[in-house]
Amino acid sequence: QVQLVESGGGLVQPGGSLRLACTAFGFTFRMYIMSWYRQAPGKERELVATITEGGGTTNYADSVKGRFTISRDNTKNTVYLQMNSLKPEDTAVYYCYAQRPWTGRNYWGQGTEVTVSS
Repeated sequence: QVQLVESGGGLVQPGGSLRLACTAFGFTFRMYIMSWYRQAPGKERELVATITEGGGTTNYADSVKGRFTISRDNTKNTVYLQMNSLKPEDTAVYYCYAQRPWTGRNYWGQGTEVTVSS
């Protein structure tokens, strides 16, 4: 059964850090581009960061550049999002997304909530 299971969300003060993890089950993880999206209350879902299949290329939204780092461990079928210098505007539900190029196959995780507040 295909699953993406996120963890690591929670409540953190402004300026703090969190590391999100997303573990994949039921598909060949190393063949998929992995991304993190987020959706804040009342807003559309937005792309936060992407990492290619082998981890050689990453891309970030301008709003998180220099603060967030996406990485992956293909031996553990897991993608991470290290979030530093968190701001209240980073508050959102964060979703993991897997996409296999040229196949139309893609999967979403269930989301993990991040709240940045004092």
